[in-house]
Order: sequence, then structure tokens, then C-alpha cells
Amino acid sequence: MLEKNTDRRSQVVRHCGLGLGRRAYLSVQRRVACVRRGILRGFTLIEVMIVVAIIAILAAIAIPSYQEYIKRGQIVDGLVPLADMGGKMEQFFQDNRTYEGACAAGTVAPAPANTARFSYSCGSPSKTAYTVTATGAGSMSGFAFTLNQQGQRATTGTPSGWTAGSNCWSARKDGSC
Repeated sequence: MLEKNTDRRSQVVRHCGLGLGRRAYLSVQRRVACVRRGILRGFTLIEVMIVVAIIAILAAIAIPSYQEYIKRGQIVDGLVPLADMGGKMEQFFQDNRTYEGACAAGTVAPAPANTARFSYSCGSPSKTAYTVTATGAGSMSGFAFTLNQQGQRATTGTPSGWTAGSNCWSARKDGSC
């Protein structure tokens, strides 16, 4: 009985080309029969290339979307100090009945410190009006956002490929808020 099993194994080895080294070439029928028996396992080059193509297509879609997602997050990080500055300007106005001098150092509403992505400026506020600006720097260059005494938010500058929103701070490429 043992000889019969060993004999069968050697027939399968010869039939499927196992043990013959790299020179073993199987006909399609033999290969299919061996695959069905579970003797030959693995992937063909075409199968691997199909998987690589699918991954490449997914990456071509996912990477630009992810980059836009990151940029939208960086926009919000730049707008928080600008909105905070607007609140401080209003507080200064309530205390002094003027916006003049509000952006000076040592007051309630000094301009926020510049960051790696945005620089902030206050301009020259008058008695009844001000405009504070966040201008993009580094990876955010091209963006410019403003806020005035009436609470009007505007996107005054965008890099190429982005649309400026009319009455808001654009946080998306299409100009929506």
C-alpha cells in the first residue's frame, strides 16, 4: 500500500512538472488539472498586473482627494485666529468707542503671531472701520482671507484651480464655504 501511494505521488510530480526545475513547461490542460488538484499554487503575471493596475487607479483617485482634504484643514487652522481677531477688535471698540490703535501691541486685539502657513495683518483701522487679513504663506500661498467690522468674510485671493467665494471664506476648490 505504501508503494502505491509513493508511486502515485511520483506520477503527479512528473505529470505536473514538479521537481524538474525551471525547464518544466506544462501544457494548458496539464496546468489546469494540476491547479484543480491544488498542486500548483500562486498567481500568474497577468493576475498580479491586474491587481497593480487596480491599486494604481485607486491611488490616482485617492491621493488628490487626500491632498485637497489636507489643504481644507489647513485653511481652517488659518481662519481661527482671524475670527478670534475680529472678536477682539469688537471688544476693543466696546471699551474705547473706536477701532484706532486696536492692533497695537499691548492692546486687547494685537495681530496674531504669524504661522508657517499664514501671516496676519490689521491694516490701519479708523474710528468706525477695520479690515483684518490672513495671507497664505508656504504651502498655503495664494490664499487671502479678510474680515471687517460688519462681520463680512471674504476670500480675496486663491491659488490657481480654486474659486473665491463671494460672501464667505472659501474652504473648498469650488468656492463653497
